[in-house]
Amino acid sequence: MAGTAVRRQAPGDEPVTTDIPARMDRLPWVRWHWVVIVALGITWILDGLEVTIVGSIAAVLTNRQTLALTDAQVGLAGTIYIVGAVIGAIFFGYLTDRLGRKRLFMITLLMYLLATIATAFSWSAWAFFVFRFFTGGGIGGEYAAINSAIDELIPARVRGWTDLAINGSWWVGTAAGAAATIVLLNPNFLPVDVGWRVAFALGAILGFCVLLIRRFLPESPRWLMVHGRQDEAEKVVREIEQRVRREAGEDLPEPDEEPIEIHPRSHTPVGEILRTMFKQNGKRTVLGLSLMTGQAFAYNAVFFTYGLMLTTFFKVSDSSVPYFILPFAVGNFIGPLTIGRLFDTVGRKSMIAGTYILSGLLLAITGWMFANTAFFNEISLTIAWSIIFFFASTGASAAYLTVSEIFPLEVRANAISFFYAFGTGIGGAIGPLLFGALVGSGSRSNVLIGYLIGAALLVVAGGIEIWLGVNAEQRPLEDVARPLSAEGGDRAADEEGEAPAKQAS
Repeated sequence: MAGTAVRRQAPGDEPVTTDIPARMDRLPWVRWHWVVIVALGITWILDGLEVTIVGSIAAVLTNRQTLALTDAQVGLAGTIYIVGAVIGAIFFGYLTDRLGRKRLFMITLLMYLLATIATAFSWSAWAFFVFRFFTGGGIGGEYAAINSAIDELIPARVRGWTDLAINGSWWVGTAAGAAATIVLLNPNFLPVDVGWRVAFALGAILGFCVLLIRRFLPESPRWLMVHGRQDEAEKVVREIEQRVRREAGEDLPEPDEEPIEIHPRSHTPVGEILRTMFKQNGKRTVLGLSLMTGQAFAYNAVFFTYGLMLTTFFKVSDSSVPYFILPFAVGNFIGPLTIGRLFDTVGRKSMIAGTYILSGLLLAITGWMFANTAFFNEISLTIAWSIIFFFASTGASAAYLTVSEIFPLEVRANAISFFYAFGTGIGGAIGPLLFGALVGSGSRSNVLIGYLIGAALLVVAGGIEIWLGVNAEQRPLEDVARPLSAEGGDRAADEEGEAPAKQAS
């Protein structure tokens, strides 16, 4: 069908009326949407793969036949990766809103690819540190570019489940990394100084294949429309509609949303970005900070000390740790994949609050059992963690979904990068550091304290979701957070009433 006729406008000219968001949201699900998921969602798999590989090769890197790192340097490498991810998220997040989704998700993946290849050829501790920093920078930048593109290309009625499933795929990378290191770090298969290098090379090969697929993905037509590139936006949408019509084998339904009036702009000044996030949308910022901090602390605290818990309290050998990571990763991935659909039907607020509060309570119970029950062994702990993070993983994925859909299009990538950087910086630094010290004490009672802190953060975040959560299920992005360039788009979301969610079709 033909879209609303629009002409190309230079930023600052007369407003343009467009039905592009409505036309994107009414598209039926076809093979093209799966291509988008695979091409963009690989980011989380790569990140999970990276984190697991580095955790698994820690002992190998201290070997004199490899890089001969000290234990402190191994920990420093993890911190440097996190610092790179935080800086990369902020820097590339700003560029993603200014220069476009596609340009940045190509640049950030290329940066990750080159840095990972370089890591495989590290010749010293400092070379390893530098390459890990840039690897983290590429991954951090990916989060902003990819979450923005996914939300703007996927129909509103399935945006929640799709986003959760993609974010949950981090654990596919974790499982793959654990399985790969079982073989690659076995000296019976590869020499000690070769296996860990091959592990990084596998991530680079996967990244290169995805880079080729991404070349065929379009720029976000929503981003194009607000930047005065109406002709390009129309061309992209027409091409998508033609492909969807061909793959669906039927005519496309009529849009059921009203056209939107846009005042094109070349970019959004930093001052307006800050004012939009912290003044006009202050309550939503509090919501995003609570969700991201709660999940980041709990996740990083538990996962980054997983092996240490097993080896310290249950005397599990280093080589056996990956076998315990595999079922844990499976539970984390199945959660978003199965109950994720309820976030589009039952609703965001009840499901996010429910997963956070339930996982927090289960974490507290598990901590008490670990500290006070003699028969609680490594298998019991792994089963408990798998159940807890079946729900916690879904809630954590929903945190990324929340911060990517409750802010206006013009600041979306900046918002994602800010919350990712804050959550990663706080949770990634404090959580593992605190838990590492508690586990290192050898006292189960001390570890219980860490569990209770993580549980409290999750429960509090769930309560804040009940208080400040947004009913975004099945609603167009432009309805959840009106673009700044739209008529009336400078209104504070905190002062607007919540529109009712559409019923599931």
